[in-house]
Amino acid sequence: MSVFNLPKIIILTACLAIPTFANAGIPWFNDNDKQPTLAPMLEKTTPAVVNISAAGTKVEKQEIPEVFRRFFGHQSPRNQQTERPFSSVGSGVIIDAKKGYVVTNHHVIDNADEIVVTLKDGRQFDAKKLGSDPKSDVALLQISADNLTAIGIANSDELRVGDFAIAIGNPFGLGQTVTSGIVSALGRSGLGVEKLENFIQTDAAINSGNSGGALVNFKGDLIGINTAILGPNGGNVGIGFAIPSNMMQSLVDQIIEYGEVKRGVLGISGRSITAESAKSWGLDTPQGAFVEQVYPDTAAAEAGLKAGDIIVSVNGKTTVSFNELRAQIATIGAGKTVTLGIIRESKEQSIDVVLREASASKVEAAVLHPALEGAELSNAEDGGISVDEVASRSPAHAIGLKTGDIIVGVNRLRIKNIAELREIFDEKKGSVYLNIVRGQTSLYIFIR
Repeated sequence: MSVFNLPKIIILTACLAIPTFANAGIPWFNDNDKQPTLAPMLEKTTPAVVNISAAGTKVEKQEIPEVFRRFFGHQSPRNQQTERPFSSVGSGVIIDAKKGYVVTNHHVIDNADEIVVTLKDGRQFDAKKLGSDPKSDVALLQISADNLTAIGIANSDELRVGDFAIAIGNPFGLGQTVTSGIVSALGRSGLGVEKLENFIQTDAAINSGNSGGALVNFKGDLIGINTAILGPNGGNVGIGFAIPSNMMQSLVDQIIEYGEVKRGVLGISGRSITAESAKSWGLDTPQGAFVEQVYPDTAAAEAGLKAGDIIVSVNGKTTVSFNELRAQIATIGAGKTVTLGIIRESKEQSIDVVLREASASKVEAAVLHPALEGAELSNAEDGGISVDEVASRSPAHAIGLKTGDIIVGVNRLRIKNIAELREIFDEKKGSVYLNIVRGQTSLYIFIR
């Protein structure tokens, strides 16, 4: 569980399972006294909510103070690795009763050597991890059991703000708990919870222990996987977040087929449309993703996307921001064809793009430049270089680099991957400026 200054983004831990496509009608009234109730739907849906217990060993890095490094000699490592046992609990959702597929959050089972799934009826089963995706926080497990119940999966693209939502999970280890509310926002991103964010926001009470639990509609169909909350002390304040069911389904399908997520990529860089830029471009609303650059020999270049285009939809679903576009594209598998709705020279049109697979290469930044020591870099899905981790009190931290930054240029020269950055560092001597994109902000970091 991550700790932040107020307000805090808290990653949850809980568990849910899913019924054999039980499609209850809208349960407004019971049969006897005609009182409004959700009980009939929940009786069919909650058996699919499971508890997940995970145990294993985590490797932690502990930074050695400089004074001790001097004492022992600078050949001693800056970081010391230690192992410690851990256990966690969470929720999961059974999405296939015959095959025993259970979806949960990656952080619930991350580094786990043992995973146990407990059904509502008390039965327990050892679970096998089929695959997971840390960037979107989705994991797929499998159990071998009879008489399971699996939930129906709704089309989350059809959700509207104001739709009713019911959260099912295991908050604070109390046992299965149900809360209700509405969908209060869609397409939430930029929270810093995951690298790929396209959340459903809800005021249905979600608390620590709900991670991996189900967010369902009045029919009992899954609309999202509960993942995070925004609150001062890890408690609910009416702002919770869930991974949309369509996003989850796309990732799970890739894990089932390949054993991993083969992430799609366009090959562009850009930024979100603001109120000011929308006015200058004659847009009715400040929504969409402005394409600043299309990298050569990429899916976007092959499809004819151009710098200056404004992407306003993906497969017919409105794109609100560049962050949402990244999440939409990155959770669609490589090789899939997507239809982008764009505005070019004030005219609307659509372009079909066959996504290419994102590079998964990673590198310790110290091999590129001494000033970057302590940072871990990887090629970003849409061009540029993602800063995946920055060690505290490291040279990279000292120059102002932060986790989540995207390096898009050096000395105003655009770069699209680690290879190009390495080439520039090999050629240039002396000081350089890194062009960084941090959220909605572009800035420069000076390194010697």
